Amino acid sequence: MRKVLFVAGEASGDLHAAGVAASLRRIRPELELAAIGGAKLAEQGVEMIHLDAHLGVMGFFEILEHIPAHFRLLGRITDMMRRGELALIVLIDYPGFNMKVAERAKEFGVPVLYYVTPQVWAWGSGRLPKLARLVTKAAVILPFEEKLLRGYGVDATFVGHPMLDRAVDMPSKAQARAELGIPDDAEVLALFPGSRQQEIERHLDDFVAAANMLCAKRPGLRVLVSVAETVKLDPSRCPFPLVHSQSLNVLRAADAGLCKSGTTTLEAAIAGCPLVVAYRTGRISYALARMVVTVPHIGLVNVVAGREVAPEFIQDDIKAKSITAALTKLLDAGPAREKALAGLAEVKEKLGSAGAADRVSAMASAMLP
Repeated sequence: MRKVLFVAGEASGDLHAAGVAASLRRIRPELELAAIGGAKLAEQGVEMIHLDAHLGVMGFFEILEHIPAHFRLLGRITDMMRRGELALIVLIDYPGFNMKVAERAKEFGVPVLYYVTPQVWAWGSGRLPKLARLVTKAAVILPFEEKLLRGYGVDATFVGHPMLDRAVDMPSKAQARAELGIPDDAEVLALFPGSRQQEIERHLDDFVAAANMLCAKRPGLRVLVSVAETVKLDPSRCPFPLVHSQSLNVLRAADAGLCKSGTTTLEAAIAGCPLVVAYRTGRISYALARMVVTVPHIGLVNVVAGREVAPEFIQDDIKAKSITAALTKLLDAGPAREKALAGLAEVKEKLGSAGAADRVSAMASAMLP
């Protein structure tokens, strides 16, 4: 029997792919599943062609050193296609590598389901005709993507955001605080400096400086730092307690958050936690990105809202004093906090409903004999 191959290049993609693999196993137990991904896929009993939860890299120049490894992996996938082993390829995010896989799949006539498609809305529409040519079907997770992609001939379906699946049993604020050992009456700030070591290096000092400034002005403020299990922090750079792999709980417990740009901002919307968005990358990478990025906002929560519901601080604008002023408005009861909460509720509504993994597995099953 030919296999379904999942290709996930980052920890988030590994998590999303694992959900689809588990769902596909339930509805099609006879299928053989294989993967390039990380620990979450491996936990599903999937045949791991390559096990690595940290393939994802950032920036235009940071990716160069990983090219040889990527070419070796691409060669292994191509050999599987050449031998006729694959009935379907499910690509998850990671467009720099996965679009190359889609090109090879087109050559060998292997259908492709792309889940969490490239952010063409941010990088310009020039890549959309290529996506339409190479991808059989697309499962998109942001509400505006279906119409955009279909306009260019991509067979796209909005399946809802997979993060909503994790939020089905989301604790109340009181429950989250109890689990984290925080008093009900405490004022809490959550820091999310990043899920990759590169992000930590670029954000941590400024995030800690802003938190320290707030602590000086707001006696009794509790600060939590949310990090992935794989991230290492120098205690001399971060005096606050670390919470590993409980991002949704941390956001539920917090009164406000300072978050690097990315999926965490959507988690904040789901958790109902007002936030400030900050992001810094390498100077050359940023200069190149400014030449091609076409959207006015960098935070996904603002992209989905279509307006600023969370203040953004990018590159040299990341200054402790400015961030502290923005966070103060969100921590204080008043119009700014209420407006932020209303905007986040609107974003959560737009993200759809739980069940993305099941919808994607149904699409995958329909593409198989």
